[in-house]
Amino acid sequence: MLAAGSRRTRRSASRAARRTVLLALVALTLLWSLFPLYWMLVTAFKSNLEIFDLGLELVPRHVTLANFQEIATGTSPIGRFFVNSVITSVATAVVTVVFSLLAAYALSRLRVKGGTGIMLSVLSAQMFPLVVLLIPLYVIFRASHLLNSYAGLVLSFTSFAIPLGIWLMKGFVDSIPRELDEAAMIDGCNTLQILRHVIVPLLLPGLVAVAVFAFLDAWNNLLFPLTLITQVDLKTLPPGLLNTVSGEFKHDWGGLMAASIVASVPPIVVFVLLQRYLMKGLIAGALKS
Repeated sequence: MLAAGSRRTRRSASRAARRTVLLALVALTLLWSLFPLYWMLVTAFKSNLEIFDLGLELVPRHVTLANFQEIATGTSPIGRFFVNSVITSVATAVVTVVFSLLAAYALSRLRVKGGTGIMLSVLSAQMFPLVVLLIPLYVIFRASHLLNSYAGLVLSFTSFAIPLGIWLMKGFVDSIPRELDEAAMIDGCNTLQILRHVIVPLLLPGLVAVAVFAFLDAWNNLLFPLTLITQVDLKTLPPGLLNTVSGEFKHDWGGLMAASIVASVPPIVVFVLLQRYLMKGLIAGALKS
């Protein structure tokens, strides 16, 4: 009995040691991941004198809102960059969802010749980096007079978002029984009515997942706006902040951190509000693909 009790004690101690090591690793990972965000937040509320102080201050000695006031009243058009990002990102999400849904429904329900080849080509489009398309897109957009325009930015963003959306949406449409389509046809629905009243309500998690991915990709995209937009009043936040840190705010790290916080708010809000649908869409898409 003493030996059995000793073995149980050793097993309990071993489990406690493993749990302690695991918790320590999780804590270090969280610290590594979240400390840059904390430092950005803290720096945004510091004055320039405190930022350039040689001492490492994890908490501001004197909290100031001057950096955020500078965003609203300063000469750098951060507000205009923000509006441009909202317009292009929302438009990209809407266009991506609409075209991905229509293409996925056609590939899933209609008899399309070469459907397998189309899906493989859609998948292969995701294998090319954004840089590969910069020069061809620039040449095409210049000939089409789409440079320095919202339409050009949205088209460039959707060139990568729609293929991914089609691939994800087709898995969802394939999982819906065809008997529902047939029942709707018996009730007198045409193809578009079936899509609207039968398919779309069942695809809500997938639609939200595709929309969120398209929105975040457009919001964070730097290369396309930097290449296709030269007018300051049409720039989005990523190239706008890049020009800001290398220009007027080159030494104003407090202003840069404040602008970065403002730029981070919409993606965080979108993710928090739609996280339930997004997780459902990701899990369902992974199981159905």
